[in-house]
Amino acid sequence: MTLAVSACLLGERIRFDGGHKHDRFITDELGAFAEFVPFCPEHLAFNTPRPSVRLVKIADEIQVHSNKSGEDLTTPLVQQSHNELFRLRTQKLCGIIFKSKSPSCGLKSAKLYLENGYCEGKEDGVFAHLCREHYPLLPMEEEGRLEDAWLRENFIMQLFAYDRFEQLKASNPTFNDLIHFHTIHKFMLQAKDEQLYRALGNITGNHDSLPLETIFGMYEFGFKTAIGRKSSIKRTRNVLEHMAGFFKNDLDKSEKEILHSHIQDYTDKIVPLILPLSTIHLYAKKYDTQYLLNQIFLDPYPKSLALRSAINSGK
Repeated sequence: MTLAVSACLLGERIRFDGGHKHDRFITDELGAFAEFVPFCPEHLAFNTPRPSVRLVKIADEIQVHSNKSGEDLTTPLVQQSHNELFRLRTQKLCGIIFKSKSPSCGLKSAKLYLENGYCEGKEDGVFAHLCREHYPLLPMEEEGRLEDAWLRENFIMQLFAYDRFEQLKASNPTFNDLIHFHTIHKFMLQAKDEQLYRALGNITGNHDSLPLETIFGMYEFGFKTAIGRKSSIKRTRNVLEHMAGFFKNDLDKSEKEILHSHIQDYTDKIVPLILPLSTIHLYAKKYDTQYLLNQIFLDPYPKSLALRSAINSGK
C-alpha cells in the first residue's frame, strides 16, 4: 500500500532548522509493508533552512506569519499546499501520516495565536486542513499521537482495512465477493461500531434490489466510516465473548475456564489482547471452526507489528 508521509518523518533534513524528525516505527516497521510518498509544503514555499512560522487568527481568518519578522506568509504556503495536494491526488493512497504540531501539517495540534501573541488553542495546519477536506474517509494520523499504543493499533488496523477494500474494488467484484468481504470483517466491524456493522449488513442484504454499483458505493462509504472509529475494551470484550460462543459445545470445563479467564483478564487490563485472541485462534484450529479462522479480526495486520502485545493498546 502507498502512504503519504511528512518528509521529515522519513529522515529528510527539511525542517525549518535543517534537521529531521526521523520516525523509526514508520520507516523500519510500517515500511516493511508500505511505500511512502513524502511531502513538505513549507520546504517548497520557503526552502530550508527557513524562519519558523505560526498560525495567527485575525478576525475570522487564519493566516501564516513568520515568527521572526511577523510577515504574512499565507499565500505562498497555501499555494504550495495546493500543489502538494494535487501531486498526492495522482497516487492511490491508503493513508497519510503528518508531522504533529506543524503549522502546515499538524492535526488539531498546531498552536493558533491571536494578534496579541496569546495562544487561543490548537488547529489543523494549512496542508492538513486541505487534506481533510479532500480525503474525508482516508486514514490520517500524526506521528505524535501514534506514540499512544491504543491510537497506533486503531490506525494501523484502519490502514490495512482500507487497503483490503481498495484491493476488492480493483478486482471487479461481484455481489457475492462483497458479501464475502463483509462476512470476514464481521467481528472487526463489531469491535468498531455495532450499529454501522448492522447497517452494512442491511446494505449487503439489498432488500430494494438496487444495482451492484449503487450497493458497492453505499457499502464503501459505510465501511470506510466504520473502520475510522476507535475500538474499545468493552466492545472488544463483547466480540471475544461472541467468538467464544462458537466453542460452547466443544470445550470441556477447564478449557472454558481458561478462555473466559483470559477474556476477563484482558477486560481488567491484566493481560494484552493477544492472549485471549491466541486462545481463540488455538481452539478454532483445534476444532476446525472455519468461520472464525476466516475472520480478519484475528489478524487484521501483519503479526510482526505486534501491536496487540501491549496492555495499554486497549481503552
